[in-house]
Amino acid sequence: MALSRRLRQAGKLLRLLPHSAFRRGLRQGVAAAVEHKRLVASIPMTTLIDVGANSGQFSLLARFLHPAVKIIAFEPLNRPAQRFQRLFSSDALTTLHQLAIGAQNTTTAGMNVAGRDDSSSLLPITAEQERFAPGTAAVGVEQVTIRRLDEVVSAANITRPSMLKLDVQGYELSALRSCGALLDQMDYVYVEVSFVVLYQGQALADEIVQFLFSSGFSFAGANSPSFDDKGRCMQADFLFRRTGSNDVKL
Repeated sequence: MALSRRLRQAGKLLRLLPHSAFRRGLRQGVAAAVEHKRLVASIPMTTLIDVGANSGQFSLLARFLHPAVKIIAFEPLNRPAQRFQRLFSSDALTTLHQLAIGAQNTTTAGMNVAGRDDSSSLLPITAEQERFAPGTAAVGVEQVTIRRLDEVVSAANITRPSMLKLDVQGYELSALRSCGALLDQMDYVYVEVSFVVLYQGQALADEIVQFLFSSGFSFAGANSPSFDDKGRCMQADFLFRRTGSNDVKL
């Protein structure tokens, strides 16, 4: 697993180096999420809501592929939020809120900080997660603020076509429920789903799919499946498209 991870990292670096925007990200310690490049390039978007933005890996890719996109990002942890702010400090179209997103507002909540901060979660990290991705066990707790998305972002902030991206380590269903009527303004939802419990109390893929189907979305594709050393599919990124979004004026 460690060797395959290093090989993936080396391959990704080769994809990043030819582009000046991505090299600038690397200088800030941020590797653009080029593993999503083909899918993100195919989606028209004028507004991106990036929940679980970490250091800006996905937002940097979106900015590269869609230069005029308005980005509203959320990252609660101090260290990745600071890297995000440095990377986008001169980008007038990008705003970062240092908040976690969830169905219930909480002034302070303990977030489990993983050895690799992009695996941190509001939910307890399981031994299964550590076996699947060594180095992601909890190393500390950081106090964060949780807000409902529909109390931070309004319909007036969104120009369509729009995408909601979620990468929140098991907290996806709570984040989706926080949208309320704001979800009606989303044309696409791109969400990491799990097929095995990696965080205590997390909703698995079938619950996420059911929620989005009932909210007027259709399944539109999958990307970046991850497998453990036994060949089990553990996670993937699912794309959903709002039914009738072909009617959105692009």
